[in-house]
Amino acid sequence: MEFNNHTDPIEESMLDARDCSQRPQCYVFPELKFMFLAVLYVMMFSPTEAYDPLDPTGNITIKWDVMSWTPDGYVAAVTMNNFQMYRGIMNPGWTLGWSWAKKEVIWTMIGAQTTEQGDCSKFKGSVPHCCKRTPTVVDLLPGVPYNQQFTNCCKGGVLGTWGQDPLSAVSAFQVSVGLAGTSNKTVKLPKNFTLLGPGPGYTCGPAKIVPSTVFLTADKRRKTQALMTWNVTCTYSQFLASKNPSCCVSFSSFYNQTITPCPSCACGCQNKKNCIKSDSKLLRRAGINTPKKDNTPLLQCTHHMCPIRVHWHVKLNYKDYWRVKVAITNFNYRLNYSQWTLVAQHPNLNNVTQVFSFDYKSLLPYESINDTGMFYGMKFYNDLIMEAGPLGNVQSEVLLRKDKDTFTFKQGWAFPRKVYFNGDECMLPPPDTYPFLPNSAYTNPIATPAVAAFLLLLLSMW
Repeated sequence: MEFNNHTDPIEESMLDARDCSQRPQCYVFPELKFMFLAVLYVMMFSPTEAYDPLDPTGNITIKWDVMSWTPDGYVAAVTMNNFQMYRGIMNPGWTLGWSWAKKEVIWTMIGAQTTEQGDCSKFKGSVPHCCKRTPTVVDLLPGVPYNQQFTNCCKGGVLGTWGQDPLSAVSAFQVSVGLAGTSNKTVKLPKNFTLLGPGPGYTCGPAKIVPSTVFLTADKRRKTQALMTWNVTCTYSQFLASKNPSCCVSFSSFYNQTITPCPSCACGCQNKKNCIKSDSKLLRRAGINTPKKDNTPLLQCTHHMCPIRVHWHVKLNYKDYWRVKVAITNFNYRLNYSQWTLVAQHPNLNNVTQVFSFDYKSLLPYESINDTGMFYGMKFYNDLIMEAGPLGNVQSEVLLRKDKDTFTFKQGWAFPRKVYFNGDECMLPPPDTYPFLPNSAYTNPIATPAVAAFLLLLLSMW
């Protein structure tokens, strides 16, 4: 086996578009054991403490700014900011709910709407927009009339990521609340906030009064402020979202013919009976790619049964660089992935030289460690992964400079430690199945004895 030791990787820079498990035994007193279990319970089940080690400060913050008082309540601007670096909200978008503290009603909304009006029979004349004690709010679709729009509204509930595009990571609407307080002392904050994005996974804490938001006028010469402001923080937990992963990872390399596939049933095999083979005639049926209201997937039949597979291929070895090819394949016939993100954790991502067909941003969850990076599609080029089929994949190559003090291909060093797609951690193959580096160059078992016999023949002739 011979490495391809090229000296000028820039000449090949154009990418071919076709191409306590084991816990230590602890002996503690019963009292200490009880305290340990209590702390563990709080960490696992606290509603506001979902934690992502690669995005420790990521959350969605919902801010209510009371802008003016009305005869029976107030008008508020509600802003949703996605401060998660690589986890957005896809179609069909977010759904926000809460419980009123008193008997409030929603008179009007701009930029959003409730899914139900509720029982408003006690009102004479003007009828409120919503009379439910527990309203459910969704974003408006793009293209609604101008008089129904509000700043940063009407995106169909889609929220971009903070790391990819902060401008797309904001959604807002205006709500006029009646039968509520008309001063800072009489307004009661809503309770029991819920956020679907679009499915489960988010847990919201209680509303908390914070210093009033300050606004600048258009000429930036005058400051105004909200009459009252409160925040709600929602954090994401993959364990609450799904009991199975939503993606898997496979590996291959130039120095080994073995391809390490995704683990079998990596994403659960509950959809095994409803999957469709890639050559099935059912794929020609009209409407096969139409999404369902309950977002149930229609997967291509595979051994891993994952909607997304990420393939990491160690492609080439240069004198001072090495090259990786990354491919993402969609196996869901009913879903396109727009504004997708891919996060990888690898020790050599601190020396990324060039990324060819994706955009790249280094993530620094901890300032002293630079081993995590985010890949995402170029706008209007490959930021959309189509449904399963010939166009359901995107790929790129990454050129990395070697760190001669730490670089090695041995023991799986060339493969990532963690991979996330759209904010969910993917299942990696077991470490003992990674493509291994040969200990020595390949030798021909037939040629070697033949050469030895030839040498003996020459010696016998002397």
